Amino acid sequence: MKLLTCLLLFVSIAALAEDSSYAAARAAMVEELWLYAQFVDDPDETRVSDAVMASLNTVKRHELVPLPERRFAYENRPLPIGYGQTISQPYIVALMTELIEPVADDVVLEVGTGSGYQAAILAELVEHVYSIEIIEALATRAKRDLLRLGYKNITTKLGDGYYGWEEHGPFDAIVVTAAASHVPPPLIEQLKPGGSMVIPVGSRFMTQTLLLLEKTERGEVITRQFGAVRFVPLTGKH
Repeated sequence: MKLLTCLLLFVSIAALAEDSSYAAARAAMVEELWLYAQFVDDPDETRVSDAVMASLNTVKRHELVPLPERRFAYENRPLPIGYGQTISQPYIVALMTELIEPVADDVVLEVGTGSGYQAAILAELVEHVYSIEIIEALATRAKRDLLRLGYKNITTKLGDGYYGWEEHGPFDAIVVTAAASHVPPPLIEQLKPGGSMVIPVGSRFMTQTLLLLEKTERGEVITRQFGAVRFVPLTGKH
């Protein structure tokens, strides 16, 4: 019994030390991103708000990447998560989140759950996130991980995000985390008047552009560009 108690104590201390190490790395990453954001002179770029930065400092990115990648979890770069997919670099996640200007009572649709990281960042800022993933293994893993981390305001499903999630729309905002050849019309239809959608558009082997679409109260769509990006392609029938 004494040996078991000692072993449990050792495991507990090791876990605390590991959590502390990740927390320090996460804080360092956020500080790096904050410093970068202060020197953004390009008018096409957006400075990231304190609220979004705080969400990056809260979400445990290392818990949402495969074990071999955890040592790189708080580097500002994309990481492979299997099945030909990646988790986006933290700055791009922050930028896309900032562009939709989330507020506490928003209901947001995410297309491309992937690891669940973008959904978790959004969940720290809005009322509810609905997220769709087309790859079954990733959908299953993300759902398990997000529940394990305590995110009760995220609902996920397996499906083709091109068509959105009509039964829960219209949405205050939509975030698409894979590059489409064009903006899917069903997503525009499911966006509330006054809402916004951020989406990378372009092919895998050509320049992709991050677009912000804003729907006016009259239903007109205004599009703005926010620079070149690189995402895995949106998959499905289209």
